[in-house]
Amino acid sequence: MLTIQNKNFSVSQICMSGQCFRMKECGEDRYCLVAKGKYLELFQQGDNISFDCTQEEYDNIWKKYFDMETDYAQIISSIDINDTYLMTAAEYGKGIRILYQDLWEIIISFIISQQNNIKRIRKCINSLCEKYGEKRKSANGVIYFDFPTPKSLAETQVEALFSCGLGYRSRYIYETANSVYRGDINLEKLWQMDYDAAKKELLKLYGVGVKVADCICLFGLHQTDAFPRDTHINKVLAAQYPQGFPFDKYGKNSGILQQYLFYYDLKRG
Repeated sequence: MLTIQNKNFSVSQICMSGQCFRMKECGEDRYCLVAKGKYLELFQQGDNISFDCTQEEYDNIWKKYFDMETDYAQIISSIDINDTYLMTAAEYGKGIRILYQDLWEIIISFIISQQNNIKRIRKCINSLCEKYGEKRKSANGVIYFDFPTPKSLAETQVEALFSCGLGYRSRYIYETANSVYRGDINLEKLWQMDYDAAKKELLKLYGVGVKVADCICLFGLHQTDAFPRDTHINKVLAAQYPQGFPFDKYGKNSGILQQYLFYYDLKRG
């Protein structure tokens, strides 16, 4: 067990921020996560976060995964004090961090997210993992499943994907898996592209539109200038930024600030 202190880290806020769908609450102040082929349990009391893993595993995997070397307090301090709405949203969601997630998993997850809610997205992804992912056992005996590979999804049938509750998204996932498996889209090369180039390439994938491409850029490629727009964000922009969000001011931090706006509006209902 490894414990760290961080005032800008909230497992519950990260869990409900709409970027990570394989993290769930599994007890009081306790959360479970499957990522990077690993199973992790986290406990949080105030600013103290405990990782049920070795120091080596934390250093090699979770430190980067949770973006621990980025100073989120500094990012929040850069907000224009006259923008009271954004200041309030950032203070409300200050424990959110942009995770370094697996790109392939993010592509499929956000295809599934279309016209969907967080609870149902998680259910669909869990079904997909249990049916097509590799079965594993953690050090403490917990059975979990890896995220399916492009090959495993490309070699199935569209009809079989419907059994995971994916509906019309089954075709999107099947075609996308085949595009990646055949090499039509090279995921490694996406990491070498800037935001605009990566977004253009992602739009070639079947079923990936502008909003999903932006989500993949932000949550899969960690391009924090990406600014996904859904119904929550569009509502906020219309009400609070009728002249447009100040991208010139916030630049590379715009996507992080988007998460504060999204989470604040989501939780206020």
